[in-house]
Amino acid sequence: MIARRALLATPLALAALPAAAQPAWPDRPTRWMVAYGAGGASDLFARMMGRALTASGGPGIVVENRPSGGGIVATEAVLSGPADGSNVLHVDNGMMVYNPALYARLPFDPDRDLVMAGFIARFPFFVLTRPESPLTTFELLREAGQRQPITYATPAVASPHHMAMELLRLRAGFQATHVPYRGMPAVLQDLIAGRVDCAIADVTNATPLLTTGRARALVTFGARRAAAQPEVRTAQEAGVPDCVADGWQGVALPRAAAPDLLERVNAAVRAAMASAEVQRQLGTTGAETEPLTVAQCADLIRREATLWRPLIRDLGIRLDG
Repeated sequence: MIARRALLATPLALAALPAAAQPAWPDRPTRWMVAYGAGGASDLFARMMGRALTASGGPGIVVENRPSGGGIVATEAVLSGPADGSNVLHVDNGMMVYNPALYARLPFDPDRDLVMAGFIARFPFFVLTRPESPLTTFELLREAGQRQPITYATPAVASPHHMAMELLRLRAGFQATHVPYRGMPAVLQDLIAGRVDCAIADVTNATPLLTTGRARALVTFGARRAAAQPEVRTAQEAGVPDCVADGWQGVALPRAAAPDLLERVNAAVRAAMASAEVQRQLGTTGAETEPLTVAQCADLIRREATLWRPLIRDLGIRLDG
């Protein structure tokens, strides 16, 4: 009888264990799926996370690049696997927020099928002009755009850079013509060459140009000034209300993942982002992290979906025809 009572008590005893006593994540070999090619920001941060999460000798994390429009291939690969933490998806605001408005038919619904378990980093955006440009302030840029459309470059149609400038254009009341490129190197090359009036660049790509005097930053889009470029005003400080836009990255699991697994992934991501090595690497890129809980990640997506999906639909931006 005593033995039987002990056995019956075991589940209750396990349930009463504090969160710290639960097995850490990752507790098995893990595929970290990236929806972009090798060498890009998502790939670099996924590999940084993989190194940090396995630094103490835990099970290996293998980064797999599955590039495709909208991250569809990588997302399907994760959703088709087990929801046990052995397959995770590197996500950004395009995949989690924009896609339902950009595609009439997706083979999945990110709201229904995915849950963001951890926040990795935020990438402040800047409006850049070349040093020789007469558009030396945001006020001059806005005035020029009120007379006739200015041109602005971004790395892709429907990129967070594109969305940020469209929000700024609408909120500030000026005209601008989008010139999309294939990636940031071409954007910055043509900005410096004077082929476009301005460009939208993330902090990692903007900082080398700003520190060497090859570009000028007129405003940043963040809710606060970027730590890497604290002298640059926010759009709101420049007189444009309700104009906040950043690029960001996180890690998501299938919605079927157990709540305790989501919490363990969240704790592991937060610990990795707080580690000395990752903080050092963040300092070199200008990216900014924040220890968001699973609930706060969900709130971030809800807030951004409320802003960006109606805007994308109003602008008529589509990626599937």
